[in-house]
Amino acid sequence: MQKEIKQTWFFRQSPQEVWEYLTKPELIEQWLMKSDLKPIVGHKFNFTFTPKSDSKYDGIVHCEILEAEPFTRLSYSWNGSTQNKSRQFNSIVVWTLSPKENGTELTLQHNGFEELEDILNHTNGWNACLKRFEDQINTIKP
Repeated sequence: MQKEIKQTWFFRQSPQEVWEYLTKPELIEQWLMKSDLKPIVGHKFNFTFTPKSDSKYDGIVHCEILEAEPFTRLSYSWNGSTQNKSRQFNSIVVWTLSPKENGTELTLQHNGFEELEDILNHTNGWNACLKRFEDQINTIKP
């Protein structure tokens, strides 16, 4: 079973501009979730959302910054549970920013999944979130 999500996007914006959308809570909220993220190794923070009525998840993702190399790499733990607390998932999110001619290549790796259902749910979630990310960042003129 595949235990990792890996996706890559290209943005016309600089690595510095893409980094801001990954690390500033007011910008993260526009495309992902509410957060109190600070890109400082060891900083513990949460992503929070209001679960949909059919969601199995409880609405809180507990995280800790593992790496924060400005404009290049950001990683954090991603730990959550189902609403009834019957199952937890503990995984790692890694964002890699690579400068390219005329923009930035952004790679997401999310690994450590134990259940196929979690991989599928998170893949769908990341696809929707990154579409919002793209819509938001494209309001910036490159």
